[in-house]
Amino acid sequence: MSEADAPTESQFRKPEGPPRVPGARAVRPKNAATVMIIRRDARKPRVLMGKRHGGHSFMPDRWVFPGGRIDRADYRAPAATDMKPEVAALFDRYLPAGRGRALAAAAVRETWEETGLLLARSAPVRPAVGPWRDFVAQGALADLEALDIIARAITPPSVGKRFDTWFLLADAERLMSLDRQADCGELEEIAWVDFDEAQTLPLPSVTRMMLKEAVLRMDDAERPKPFIRFRQRTTRPDHL
Repeated sequence: MSEADAPTESQFRKPEGPPRVPGARAVRPKNAATVMIIRRDARKPRVLMGKRHGGHSFMPDRWVFPGGRIDRADYRAPAATDMKPEVAALFDRYLPAGRGRALAAAAVRETWEETGLLLARSAPVRPAVGPWRDFVAQGALADLEALDIIARAITPPSVGKRFDTWFLLADAERLMSLDRQADCGELEEIAWVDFDEAQTLPLPSVTRMMLKEAVLRMDDAERPKPFIRFRQRTTRPDHL
């Protein structure tokens, strides 16, 4: 990651989210994953984004990529495909065994829950537990092979609600359908927007940066993957 492409401290001078209680220790970040799904059937590539409800304590009314934190059921989620070896290896370099697969599964599950879209392959209905029950009831199993890692970012210690988020990338052709399932979708609104249009939306700082990263990665798939974390009140850009 070149110095010119790295995020600057000014981008994160006003961290987003509820502030940490004065005098309290920094909150431990929760593991989470989000996925940028790219659609390429128009003149310009488009990305799937959704608007969070205004009542959320974390980034209300902001446009984001679908995703969320790990659920215990994600560790044993049924899947039609396995992660690509290079993706699994990168997760394993930083995380305990099994957590990378759980993060990938969480991204797929949360995409379904938040947008009503299945990043999956058709499969016979089979038993499942917890939040995966409704997913497999659609005749679907998660397509983990569709996912690539684009970056990782940890919420600043000054925020009272923190996440250690892995940003993933997938092609919309891996969706079972572009039609949103009825009565499904936690986000207030979803849309496919081109990258220029996306930059005009009210976005979290890290989302804005990841949109820029995705554009750069379209031109150079081998560029280093950013790892953004904070130490001593400053941003410490690095790469995975």
